[in-house]
Amino acid sequence: MRVVFHEAFHNASYTEDEHDNAAVPGRLIGIMQSLRDEGRYGVDTPEPAARKDLLLGHGEQYVASVECKALLFNTASLAAGAAIMAARQALHGEEPMFACLRPPGHHASRSSAWGHCTFSNLALALLNLRDAGLIRSAFVVDFDQHTGDGTQEVLRGWPEALLFNPYGDSSASYIYSLEECLKHAPQVDILAVSAGFDGYIHDLGRKLTTADYFTIGRLLQSYAIRLGHQRRFAVLEGGYYLPDLGKNVLSFCRGFE
Repeated sequence: MRVVFHEAFHNASYTEDEHDNAAVPGRLIGIMQSLRDEGRYGVDTPEPAARKDLLLGHGEQYVASVECKALLFNTASLAAGAAIMAARQALHGEEPMFACLRPPGHHASRSSAWGHCTFSNLALALLNLRDAGLIRSAFVVDFDQHTGDGTQEVLRGWPEALLFNPYGDSSASYIYSLEECLKHAPQVDILAVSAGFDGYIHDLGRKLTTADYFTIGRLLQSYAIRLGHQRRFAVLEGGYYLPDLGKNVLSFCRGFE
């Protein structure tokens, strides 16, 4: 597996919102340290998404409103570019990809955003592939604590792009919902994963363990193997309990690779 990351993501000053948990200084340090310490994951540096790629999923007026905030636009377009790079390399390479980025994107719709998001990173990556004629179908699994309403809205109108958010009041029921879904999941050109870690027992969701994230990753890996081509990528969404965020991401990646 390979990781897509840019050192600019360490800069937490891209937003003026003091309540933006995704922009907490040092949030990505633990993640990247854990992934680098594993010693097996190469790191690739992305370029910002082109404006035309942003417009695949967002309206002109919304993109222009973000452009007015230079640092936010630069960081958010780089995040979208990281997702696009991960998707393209997953499609053409022989390895799964994980994009470690911020700001996250699954609450970004065509004309607005909330939940610390700016551009719909994962949706833009899939639309980039479709626009280039590289895929016709995709399956999105979003295991963030919150439903990826932005991803749903941006991909609406593409019947061959299907989305699933696992659910359950406990760790066991949550994992079971994913297992059952994947048993009947369709044959698609690529698997895309919104990887949120705020369902952790010490985070907002208060139900999933570090071991559960490995299980989630392994279930998704097994589904990708059943697809035959094994094309899969994941992008970082939520996850705010910093002491354990790095080990939770690593646990998922070990299962997903």
